[in-house]
Amino acid sequence: MGAGEAAAGSPAPPRGGAGGGWDWRALAAGVALGVAGGAALSAGWAAARARRKACPAGGLGALGGARPAAAPTRLGSGGGLAGDEVLREHFTRNTQFWGEEGQARVEGAYVVVVGLGGVGSHAAAMLLRSGVGRLKLVDFDQVSLSSLNRHATATRADVGLPKATCLARHFEAICPEAEVEAVVAMYDKDAEEAVLGGARRPDFVLDAIDNIHTKVDLLVACKRRGLPVLCVAGAGAKVDPTRLRFGDISESTTDRLSKAVRYRLKNCCEPPITSGVPTLFSVEKPRMGLVKFDPAQGNAADFQLVPNFRVGIIPVLGTLPAQFGMAAATYILAELAGAPVEGEPLVKFRGRQFDNLLVDLREREEARFGEQCDLRVDADEVAYIVRELWQGCSARLEGDPGAMASGYKGLWAVTKHLCLTRWDEGRPASVDNLVLLTREEADDHDAGGVARARAGSPGFATFVEGQLRRARIEMAVV
Repeated sequence: MGAGEAAAGSPAPPRGGAGGGWDWRALAAGVALGVAGGAALSAGWAAARARRKACPAGGLGALGGARPAAAPTRLGSGGGLAGDEVLREHFTRNTQFWGEEGQARVEGAYVVVVGLGGVGSHAAAMLLRSGVGRLKLVDFDQVSLSSLNRHATATRADVGLPKATCLARHFEAICPEAEVEAVVAMYDKDAEEAVLGGARRPDFVLDAIDNIHTKVDLLVACKRRGLPVLCVAGAGAKVDPTRLRFGDISESTTDRLSKAVRYRLKNCCEPPITSGVPTLFSVEKPRMGLVKFDPAQGNAADFQLVPNFRVGIIPVLGTLPAQFGMAAATYILAELAGAPVEGEPLVKFRGRQFDNLLVDLREREEARFGEQCDLRVDADEVAYIVRELWQGCSARLEGDPGAMASGYKGLWAVTKHLCLTRWDEGRPASVDNLVLLTREEADDHDAGGVARARAGSPGFATFVEGQLRRARIEMAVV
């Protein structure tokens, strides 16, 4: 290419004069104009922010029309954005979408976000960026290096900082007009009043907790107080963003976390909660299990941030928690704006054999125990017991290594010859006390009881009780 040729596709340089060279005066004038314009815009925005920051703290001032110099500019004042050019431009796309009234409701809302990991941090960030006027951010945990793959705002400089504090600091730079309260604490029953109480009632609560017991405590408290709440299920070990669904807690049968939460809400709460909890979950089956703690590292209890928390690690692709958080924020914003999401109905394909097994179990219970019948499972839990605990075959067969080695292929297509019965006749017919056997094996077990099974077949009893222990852990049965 010659000295006078321009590269193909390259913009032509500014030229002037008879020689066709660069017109440096025109170029310099253009650059100066751009710099001056940018500086003027920055100065105007800086002055507007300085005026707002100079206002005294406390109370919510009007945003619309003329405003006394001493009135603080805060979102959620009910006055709209007409009097503040920065806020008006910040939320102009949201206002165009929801309309003036809808966006005003968002600005006036108070949302509590509990759990600020990959899901909660992204949800909170989008609630802030969308104009929610008041946020309470609750989490006991700290930013770690391994959490940087999924946290919404944290940087390496934030490692070691409480997640709530980290978000509050970054939020100040994003939207200083919002009222953000950081609560560095773990939610539990004792923290209920501090998190959900106060002079103002929350307009919405987001449950982004990944611990079963505290998650249930929060949901129960919200139901008791009549607070709108969205429960977010597990985002770990999943990859498919097209499988996210909104539904009732009673419909979340694939996700392990929501399955365990549903079980506890139904069996460990008074009164039982079986439905009425909106839930965001994935219908994708987890691609891998929990990465177990390596005993070579020492005592597992030494690695727990708080007692009774897991020390195992759930592999997580950072994009999925972010998408869960974005979806959760969208759901809440739509509710606040008065234009709720109307998702497609969730269709569950479940074989009739599980319903038939439940009917058979109920009849067996009534025949054996009469008024003492204590059945604590539904058809979805029967499906879990049959498919995941017993692999669709008699526990006698599954627990026999010789039978498994002889070519057994797994879940039987026909289960008419099988039934569920209590392993320990002294305990309820619950998810952690039901064993799948052939009808003849079940009748024999019922006649002899668990004591005879332990004495006569100790290896089999050890296998069964190991599986039931697994169910107790996965379903968080107390």
